[in-house]
Amino acid sequence: MSTNSHNGLPQPNQELSNQRRNFLKNGAVLGSALLAAPGWLSSAAGNALGAANEAGRASLAAPPALPHRTLGQGKAGFEVTSLGFGCMGMSYHRGPVPDRKTMLRLLQKVAESGVTLFDTAEVYGPFLNEELVGEALAPFKGKVNITTKFGFDIRDGKDRGINSRPENIRKVAEASLKRLRVDAIELFYQHRPDPKVPIEDVAGTVKDLIKEGKVKRFGLSEADAATIRKAHAVQPVTALQSEYSLMWREPETAVFPILKELGIGFVPYSPVGRGYLTGMLNAQTKFYPGNDNRLGLPRFTPEALKANYPFVQALLDFGQPRGLTPAQISLAWLLARPEQVVPIPGTTKEAHFHENMASLTSNIAKGEWNQLEATLAKITLVGSRYPPEQENQASK
Repeated sequence: MSTNSHNGLPQPNQELSNQRRNFLKNGAVLGSALLAAPGWLSSAAGNALGAANEAGRASLAAPPALPHRTLGQGKAGFEVTSLGFGCMGMSYHRGPVPDRKTMLRLLQKVAESGVTLFDTAEVYGPFLNEELVGEALAPFKGKVNITTKFGFDIRDGKDRGINSRPENIRKVAEASLKRLRVDAIELFYQHRPDPKVPIEDVAGTVKDLIKEGKVKRFGLSEADAATIRKAHAVQPVTALQSEYSLMWREPETAVFPILKELGIGFVPYSPVGRGYLTGMLNAQTKFYPGNDNRLGLPRFTPEALKANYPFVQALLDFGQPRGLTPAQISLAWLLARPEQVVPIPGTTKEAHFHENMASLTSNIAKGEWNQLEATLAKITLVGSRYPPEQENQASK
């Protein structure tokens, strides 16, 4: 995951920064990391990926055989690669918007690598991210799956708040189909619960869209257990997308039991804590005021960043003897969960994409994970993930 550059790092962060750069330089997290992958990733597949990266080509050669998982079950089942790709940061909430051509090419390289799950939403931009993803992945039609979200009231190019009224859901579906350049939306999430619209009405509207062939599957985001149960009774839910990482484990008690009971998959967003768990942020980090929501998040104040560094240091200490970066440890931990979990890390840097993908090759025993969890449990984190207003919006 990309982060902003900064100067005057405290010594611990400087050491971590150097360690991460050396890791990338030595190729351990680039194409070579996948070339050396055992078992499920053949050497032929790895060589194909390495050649694609070196040449920077845009061909549609057969992608590597990455591992897959299934979100949901039965007719709502959705088979995708074990790691997806979150596209939001290419247009929204993560600093200055990168060069569009560069992002188009990166998305195509991700598809060429074999990743099949790409996540976006109408509100990212708004609209800009869907347009970017649709253009980039048009040549890969039938080879990749694009998921998107509805649930905001966007007028005059601005987000005016929550809106999951049936007529708005239909409006968003039609517009998203055009922007994404697809015949049907693979997985259509309600981005946030709407307290003014019964979830049964939301699920019923998506059910109708599925019958009409405009949507294939239904998902929820940041919904609680009661909402999930009500929605699932009307239209089977394929996946819940909510924040989940080593820094935020509330879903384990709040929703995992209901997901297991109903056979619903889980897609963690912000799997490396919005960059926190890369170890590349510190109290001197400057967030871009025009397009970075971390400026308003309590956990990203200079005081919180400084106070929470021991958490990152614990990941560094755990990862160094295993040849893994904090980001890789964070993703590998998610992949080791027993639930139907498919993380969607995002980045604007190709090197960081390969770093993330290398987490698929980690081989860490359950006892080792228990050791890490015990260490982290002793650390009290400073700052909540959202301000109260956003937290209430996300959890109700």
